Amino acid sequence: MTCYAIGHLRNVEMGAEIFAYLEAIDCTLAPFEGRFIIHGGQKHVLEGEFAADLIVIAFPDLARAQAWYASSAYRNIKPLRTRNAVGDVFLIEGVDTDHKATDVLSS
Repeated sequence: MTCYAIGHLRNVEMGAEIFAYLEAIDCTLAPFEGRFIIHGGQKHVLEGEFAADLIVIAFPDLARAQAWYASSAYRNIKPLRTRNAVGDVFLIEGVDTDHKATDVLSS
C-alpha cells in the first residue's frame, strides 16, 4: 500500500540551509523509491485558510517511508530544514484504488 510522507511547513526561511536541503533531498529518496507528488505549488483555497506549504512524497509502502526517514542520509540533512521552518511531518498510508468513502465505516 502506498505510504505518503506529509510535510505541512510554515515560516520557511529561504536561505543557504534550505537551498542545501533541497539540493540534497532527492538523493535521499531514490534508494527508497520516494518521489514528490506535491511540493508547494499554487493553492486554490476553496474553504477556510491555508497559509502553509504542503509537501507530499509517495513511497511504495510504509516500511520504505519509515526507512527513508530513519536513514542516515536523511538524518544528516533534516536539521537544515528544522532550523529554518516550523511544521508538522507525518506518514500516512493511502487506500486501494477501489476504496469507497463508506469503507471507513467497517473499520
